[in-house]
Amino acid sequence: MNYSSCLKRHFGNSIVYVFFILLIPNSLLAQTDPVFKPISADIIQLSSKVLGEYRKVYIYAPPADTLMPDKRYPVMYILDGDNHFSLVAEYCRYLSRSDVNVVPEMIIVGIPNTNRVRDLTPTHSITDNDGNPDTTSNSRYKSSGGGNIFLQFIGTELIPYIDAHYKTKPFKIFAGHSFGGITTINCLLTRPDMFGAYIAISPSFWWDKGYLLSLAAEKLKNDRVINKMIFYSDAYEGLSDGQSTFHNDLVKFDAIITQRKIPGLDHKYVSYPEDTHMTEPIKAYYDALRFIFRRSDLR
Repeated sequence: MNYSSCLKRHFGNSIVYVFFILLIPNSLLAQTDPVFKPISADIIQLSSKVLGEYRKVYIYAPPADTLMPDKRYPVMYILDGDNHFSLVAEYCRYLSRSDVNVVPEMIIVGIPNTNRVRDLTPTHSITDNDGNPDTTSNSRYKSSGGGNIFLQFIGTELIPYIDAHYKTKPFKIFAGHSFGGITTINCLLTRPDMFGAYIAISPSFWWDKGYLLSLAAEKLKNDRVINKMIFYSDAYEGLSDGQSTFHNDLVKFDAIITQRKIPGLDHKYVSYPEDTHMTEPIKAYYDALRFIFRRSDLR
């Protein structure tokens, strides 16, 4: 629908509509085709032997480049794909435009959930973020602890599928929010070579009494070279002074990385005190992409 049609639909055939049209500069009226067309994504059903189920996957690939038919692209894998795939895909499409040019064109892979608690937690635990166990028969955490199997699915089934069916570059990004955030960090700590860069937005370090903080203290040592990148962030997520569990735990994680000076580990921590747990990803994904692709060799 062009610009004039949108206005007509809104205002009808009224005099207001006619007057409004007369005020629009000719240069705008001439733009009958939108510069930015709606996103088009492939939706597949991947049969997973590792998980024992079919998994829906959303895939955005840049339009074919007729001048460079063999052009290949880095890939960004997004957890909670049902919420964040479209947001990140639109960011990447805009930021990779020739008149913007701050990130390369990318393939975006969104992974929707079937059992979020099962797949995005590294251990089995029934303790909530206040430290209270939920022993009820319908505990929301009853199925937890499948995170490492889920990473196996990504590493042995999903990534090979994407590499086989799309024109991919070796450089890959793994991004997640909340439980997705601890999943990306768990991957960095236990399978660092799966991805070149990691994004953890408000990671739920409270999980299982700080299990991943303890694992980070064990794995992230200054005698270990980790040539990777990680962006991590938090928001206002609880108490009136902003010092919520999310914030305090992320400060501890940042201290581990900063004080130990892990060779090769390029990192950035950003806090968004004016945002909430659910609004933060809108800013954080943008900042994370700018952080990762500030390196010209990756663009």
